[in-house]
Parts: sequence; structure tokens; C-alpha cells
Amino acid sequence: MIDPARLAAFAALTALTSLIPGPNMLFVLAQAAWRRTRGGLVALAGLQVGNTLWFGLAGVGLGTVLASSPLAFKALTVAGALYLARLGIQAWRHASRIEADDPEPPRRVSRHAFRDGIVVALSNPKSLVYVAALLPPFVDPRAAVAPQLALLATVAIGIDVAIGAAYIVAGSRLAKAMSRPATRRGIERGVGATFLAIAVAVVWSVVR
Repeated sequence: MIDPARLAAFAALTALTSLIPGPNMLFVLAQAAWRRTRGGLVALAGLQVGNTLWFGLAGVGLGTVLASSPLAFKALTVAGALYLARLGIQAWRHASRIEADDPEPPRRVSRHAFRDGIVVALSNPKSLVYVAALLPPFVDPRAAVAPQLALLATVAIGIDVAIGAAYIVAGSRLAKAMSRPATRRGIERGVGATFLAIAVAVVWSVVR
């Protein structure tokens, strides 16, 4: 069993990393703004599936492999950055197609929201750092690893869902402004530019 003090420190670290705006929560915010609360919830559910997969990969030793193989770590990081760049370009292109007389966007949940949520979580460079560098110190190698990871995953996902709910509320409030084409263009471009900036920063940190 994990020491309570260590578990509390892990919870605090996880909350801090979730609170800092990144691709995951930005994606939830954008989906909630475009598709209201239900869209944000679907996106958040996809993210948690991706997060669960990360903990599963940590259980089979991916964190150790990444920590001991800088080349593998860099390759996965760049791959994740390229996917974020793709999302950013898509958002920017979509913004350029919004005309002044376009009607309000549909409120149906995108059929890709859940899938994209999983991919965003898996391709998030911050998740790579989390699994490879931040998670291992909280796992005692002298005890059974699987139960520890299950507990840490439960705590981390619970915190992430709670913070994600706050982003959904914020996105749902933005939804009212989405009826104005100019606002939609601005939000799309802002989201696209942020994804692109994150991708560039990640690649730069790897190649410099």
C-alpha cells in the first residue's frame, strides 16, 4: 500500500499538472464551447480512456523504457507534437471558412470527440513526461506494482475529471458567444494557435 503522505503528494502534483492549461483541457474546453456540456463530457471521457491506457503502459514498463532510452522518448514526444499540430491546423482552416452570415454551429456531439479525446491524451507530450519522470517516484518497487498503479490511476483520473468538469462549465458559458461568426473565428484561431504553439515548443525542446 502506498504511504498516505506519498499519496497526498502525488494527488497535489497531479492536481497541479491538470490545472495548468494543456492540450487535454484545451480540447475539453473547445468541445464544450462548440457542442455544449454533452460534447465536453464526451471529450473528457475519451481523455480518461487515454489516461487509463497511459497507466497501463506504465504498468508494463513503458516509463522505464522511456527513461532509459532518450531516442525513444524524443520520437514519441515529436509524434505527439505532430498530432497536436494537426489539430491546430484543422482548427485554423475551419476558422477561415466561417463566413459573416454563417448560422450558429450545430450542437450535436461530434462523432469524433470521444476518439479524438483518446488520441489527444495519448499524444499529449505532458503525459509522456508524467509517466516517464513524475510517476515512478511514487511507486515502491519493493511492493506489488499493479495495486499501486491502480490506486494512483484512480486518484489521478478522479482529480482530472473534477478539473475537467470546471473546464466544461467554462466552455459551456463560451457557447453562448459562439452564435456570432466573428467570435467563432476568434475562438477557433485561438485554439488552433495554442495547439500549434505547444507543438512548436515541444519539438524545439527536443531538437535544441
